[in-house]
Amino acid sequence: MNLTGKVWKYGDNVNTDVIFPGKYTYTVTDPMEQAKHALEDLDANFARSVQPGDMIVGGKNWGNGSSREQAVGVLKTLGVRAIIAKSIARIYFRNAVNNGVLPIVCPAAVEAIENGETISLDLDAHQIHCRAGVFDFPPLSPSLVNIIKAGGLIPMLRQKFGAEHLPLPEVKGGE
Repeated sequence: MNLTGKVWKYGDNVNTDVIFPGKYTYTVTDPMEQAKHALEDLDANFARSVQPGDMIVGGKNWGNGSSREQAVGVLKTLGVRAIIAKSIARIYFRNAVNNGVLPIVCPAAVEAIENGETISLDLDAHQIHCRAGVFDFPPLSPSLVNIIKAGGLIPMLRQKFGAEHLPLPEVKGGE
């Protein structure tokens, strides 16, 4: 699997409140409306200029803060396919995978990649190709790759089980 896209590069400690401001969490519920607020306090041009297939490059501790799922959802809605960072907060990493946005930790690539350049990811070779060269990243687990290829955890489970929707277990009344 290969991905190619333009880079939006940001620094260290970009938290979930910067990615999707908490003041909209309970007032803006439509995903397209939420996406209009992505990174608005960090980069006012991002939401209106990002293109499907573009990628985020971040510093240390990308996505720290609350477990706000909208902080991944807004990026996916805008078409961001991958986040490459020096480190990614644990819960954000899992939310990204579950939503089909590829999280990659590769500090050397982050240092080398320039804002606005076009880069390519080769998931089979575990490499990032940019103007400065080729950077290896740790192999991704087959299950993670399958989730990303399917577009997220729920789409992968729907494909696997052939269900139009995943039925929820029946809840029995208490005694």
